[in-house]
Amino acid sequence: MRMRWWWFFPVAVAAAIFYLSAQSHYPGGVELPPPLDKFAHATVFGALALALELALRHVAPGMPIYRRHLLVLAAVSLYGASDEWHQAFVPGRSCEVADWAADTVGGALALAAASLHLLTTRRLAALSWWRGPKRRLDPSRDLILVADPHWGATLTGLEAAAAAHPDADWLFLGDVFDVWVGLPGMESDAQRAFLAWVDARRAAGRWVGLWLGNREYFLDSHAARFDLMGEGTGGALEEEGLVWEHGDLVNAADRQYRLWNLISRSGPVWLLFRLLPAGTARKVSAWMERKLRTTNAAYKLTFPREAFRAAAQAHPGKTFLTGHFHTHEVEANGIALPWAHEGRFMVWRRRKVQPLEA
Repeated sequence: MRMRWWWFFPVAVAAAIFYLSAQSHYPGGVELPPPLDKFAHATVFGALALALELALRHVAPGMPIYRRHLLVLAAVSLYGASDEWHQAFVPGRSCEVADWAADTVGGALALAAASLHLLTTRRLAALSWWRGPKRRLDPSRDLILVADPHWGATLTGLEAAAAAHPDADWLFLGDVFDVWVGLPGMESDAQRAFLAWVDARRAAGRWVGLWLGNREYFLDSHAARFDLMGEGTGGALEEEGLVWEHGDLVNAADRQYRLWNLISRSGPVWLLFRLLPAGTARKVSAWMERKLRTTNAAYKLTFPREAFRAAAQAHPGKTFLTGHFHTHEVEANGIALPWAHEGRFMVWRRRKVQPLEA
């Protein structure tokens, strides 16, 4: 029942397209010679894509942007094909493959244009998603916070901390591994071992959340294995006054990274990884990891203090957490957690953040 009225917009645009395709000419007897007729097709189907995108943002908050865009583009393309087939039965109209191509291209361009604002703003709901309730069954339990362990072949500190604090819940704030691509054939033994550990913790009745960072890609297929999984902004345990994000999107001035973030998590990249042989895909993943180490060093070496403070103050009365910066910083009501290297974890205990005892 979530805001179903948003479907009014795509239904209205689709109905208008159907009506126009049933006419032997454009309204008012307007004639559009090529290529203006193709531009008209692209514009109308671009409007349909935008209406579908807007509706899905509101009714499906658990759908990552790459899945949403692929679904919208598929729907627009299929509707364009049906529209062309429909026109074949209208006197004075013709069915042209070029019109269908214009419909599809118009949808793709509209989605790209609708994403441009994400390069410069902190209003990032369009690329953020989450699945699972934003609450724990027992808020009095310790919540172990793990930010940026960057594990490779070994899950350093994980088993020791779990053994020392068997009753604690867990929240991972991203960059769990050097690179983690959640597609068949691309996950490592260590990543499978981590998922098995998560299964065991949850089977023992512990809450486990994972908020994705800049080194996690397409992990939404694992969302059911966690109590809460999300990406972008909007992480929260609402009853506990705790909000978070990974931190890579705090600095809106880092447009080079924002562009990389959008492209690397897009539908075309997902399709590319699915189509590549597993061995080739793993090599591409390794190349990505090497590039991430050195890209945009100017922004990585300086903590964006003003941007971080503004992000924290957007949540008055709550504690705002990030990882990502590999340094322990406190600004207003915001805390950047230290790098969880060699098992250096933190804990949320009695509404305060503190180092976890060994």
